[in-house]
Amino acid sequence: MKNKSLAILMRARMASPTHPVHRQQLLHPDRPPLPPQVPIPICGFQGATCSGDADDDGSSTGARRVSLKDVKELMRASFSIPTDKTEPMDANLEEFSQAYLGLSQEGRRELLLGLARDYDVNRARVCELMRQYLSVELPHSIDSNAADVNQENRVLEDGGILAVFYRMERNLRDALKPMYAGFFERLNAHPGGLKLLTVLRADLLSQLAKENVPSLRALETYLKEKLITWLSPASLELHQITWDDSASLLEKIVAYEAVHPIRNLLDLKRRLSEGHRCFGYLHPAIPGEPLIFIEVALLKDVATSIQEVLWDSPPTPEFEATCALLYSISATQPGLSGINLGKFLIKRVIHLLRRDMPHISIFATLSPIPGYMHWLLPKFASQIKLSKLETEDMKHFSEKGSGSNFIEDLLLPEEKEMILSGYLKWLQSGTASEIEFDKSECMDTREHDSGKDVMEIMYKLLTSREWNKSDILSEALKPPLLRLCARYILKEKKRGKALDVVANFHLQNGSMIERLNWMADSSDKGIEQSGGIMVNYVYRLDRIDEYAQSYLNTGHIHASSSLHQYLELH
Repeated sequence: MKNKSLAILMRARMASPTHPVHRQQLLHPDRPPLPPQVPIPICGFQGATCSGDADDDGSSTGARRVSLKDVKELMRASFSIPTDKTEPMDANLEEFSQAYLGLSQEGRRELLLGLARDYDVNRARVCELMRQYLSVELPHSIDSNAADVNQENRVLEDGGILAVFYRMERNLRDALKPMYAGFFERLNAHPGGLKLLTVLRADLLSQLAKENVPSLRALETYLKEKLITWLSPASLELHQITWDDSASLLEKIVAYEAVHPIRNLLDLKRRLSEGHRCFGYLHPAIPGEPLIFIEVALLKDVATSIQEVLWDSPPTPEFEATCALLYSISATQPGLSGINLGKFLIKRVIHLLRRDMPHISIFATLSPIPGYMHWLLPKFASQIKLSKLETEDMKHFSEKGSGSNFIEDLLLPEEKEMILSGYLKWLQSGTASEIEFDKSECMDTREHDSGKDVMEIMYKLLTSREWNKSDILSEALKPPLLRLCARYILKEKKRGKALDVVANFHLQNGSMIERLNWMADSSDKGIEQSGGIMVNYVYRLDRIDEYAQSYLNTGHIHASSSLHQYLELH
C-alpha cells in the first residue's frame, strides 16, 4: 500500500497542464479550487486543456516547436499514400499525431479549417452523378406514386436496369462522403489514433463555441457519428476499478473525478473499498484510461446527502445493503461530449450488481442540479428590475388598465412572510455583519406592499452565498428554494427536454425523479450550483425502457407524488 500511495502521490505532483484543478484539490484540499478550464459536463466533467503560446505561424513555443506548414504537409501526405502501403502510412500518421499535439490552439484551428474546407465533399462530382442518375428513364409500367418497392424492383430487374441503378447509387454514396472520411478511418486503425480523434473533436467543439463555421460544424458532426460507431458498447470493456489497479489508472480517477473531487488518498481508498464500487468503460485502443466511470455506494436506503455517502463511517455491511446508489459519473474525454456512453454504463452496472448482489433491489442516484442557480438568480434579477420599472411607470400602466405581462410573482404570500420574518430575526441576531446590507433598505415593510422588497432580500441573500451559514435564514429560504427547484426540474424545458443537463441525462436513460433533498451538498460548490439541494433519480428496472421512450418521444417526465406536490402549492 505504501508504494502504491507514493506512486499515486508522485504522479499527482507532476506538473502536467492537463488537470491542474483536480491535482491541486488532491494535494491541497484546504485551498480554494482553481477555476475549471474546459468544462464539458455529463454529471460534471473536467476536460483537458492545451498549453503553449501561439506564434504568428500557429506553431507552439512549448517544449517542441512545430511548424503549421509541416503539419499540413504531413496531413496532405496521408491522403496520397496508398492504403496497402502500411509501413509508410503508419510512420506518417505517427508523425502527424505528434506534430498536431505540438501545435498551439491557433495552429490547430488553422489546420482544422484546412481539413474541413480542402477535403470536403466534391460537390461537382455529386452534381454530375445526380444528373446521370436523373437521366435514366423508368419503364412506363412503374407508377411513380406507388409505394410497392418490391414490385418496382421486379420490373426494373426484368428490364435489366436495376443493376445500373445499384451501381449509380453506390457511386453517389461514395461521392457524398467527404474526403476526410478516409483520413479518419486510417487514424482510427492506427495505434493511438482513436485518442487523437477525440482530441481533434475536443478542439472542434472548443472552436465552434467561439465561432459557428459551417464547414467546421460539418466536420465535427461527421466525426461524432464515426466515434459513436467506433465506440459501440460491444467494443467497450466494463472494468471494476479497485485499489489493486495500477497507480497510473488510479491517478486518472483522481484527476477526472468531477462531481465530488477526491480530497486525498484516504478518500480515494474509501471509495474503492468495502461498501463501494467503481466501474469504468475501457477501450483497447486507449489502454489504461477509462473513457467514463461511475462510483456506487451500497447502502441500506436511498441517501439524502452526499456527506453520508462520502464521509460517514463505518460503511454499511454489504450483506445488509438494499440500495445501490450511483452518486458520481464522470467522463474523461472532452472529445466524447454528446456521445452517451453513460447510458450503456449505467445499464451494464445495474445488470452486474443485480447478478452479483440479488439482495440489492433499489437502484438510485444522488445527483447535483448544476443549472438551478444559473436559472433562478437571473430570473429573480429580471423580475426585480421589471418590478422597479412598473413602480416608476405605475401611472402609465394604470392609464392603460394593466401592468407588464412579463412580471411574475415568484414567491407565495406565506413564503414572503417567512423570508421577511427570518430576515428580521437574522438582522437582530448580531451575525448580519457577515453580509453587507443596507438595513434601511429592507426594514419591516409589512406596512405596504412588501413583495418586491422580499424578492430583493432573497436575491441578495442568495448571491451572498453566506445565507446557508445561518440556521434562521436557511429555514426561511428552504420552502421557496425547494418549490422553485421542483418547478425547474419538472417544468423548465429546452427543445421539449429538461433544461438541467443532469436531469436530461438521467431521464433520457429511463429514470424517474423521486425526491429533492435539502442541504444534501453543503460544500461551496453545492451551495453555488443548487443552494445545497440534490435530487434522487430512481431506475425502476421494469419501467426503464418505458420511461425512456416516453421522455424521448414526448418530453414527459415521470416523477413521484412528492415532487408534484411542490407544484400544487403555486
